[in-house]
Amino acid sequence: MSFRIGVYPGTFDPITFGHLDIIRRCLSLVDTLIVGVAAHSGKTHSFSLQERATMIQEDLALFLDPAQCARIEVKIFDTLLVDFVRANNSSLIIRGLRAVSDFEYEFQMAAMNRKIDKELETTFLMASDAYQFIASRFVKEIARLGGDVSHFVSEKTAQKIQDLFAKG
Repeated sequence: MSFRIGVYPGTFDPITFGHLDIIRRCLSLVDTLIVGVAAHSGKTHSFSLQERATMIQEDLALFLDPAQCARIEVKIFDTLLVDFVRANNSSLIIRGLRAVSDFEYEFQMAAMNRKIDKELETTFLMASDAYQFIASRFVKEIARLGGDVSHFVSEKTAQKIQDLFAKG
């Protein structure tokens, strides 16, 4: 069996229990998983790249065992995803899908990436039932309006979100 590296890209602004579930499940597909924190996505970010990468690393340490964490690298990128994947000796992109509405966008992105590099494959993992309704933008909106986000993110991440909105 050959060594397999997968890339799970996203903005993770912030990382949620849904993201953590996909990361955990990715480990059954690859030997090494690179969680790619994207700089450019057409979105306005609440947290800096480094803050997002740090939150991911902190949450991985809370929710996965050390052997699983040892198989995961968190890396920031500001290039085309296909270039980032290639630079990390991978040809596998892993994306999570929550709903049918996610599929259309993700399908188009996978097709574009495949057109740029015919060697790339994109694998989709369906969100687990417990997490399919969670979206980072909803988590931030709930927190901005003073709601409890502890059902969607770790305690540490919830505190960082609350601190962010307490400043503003």
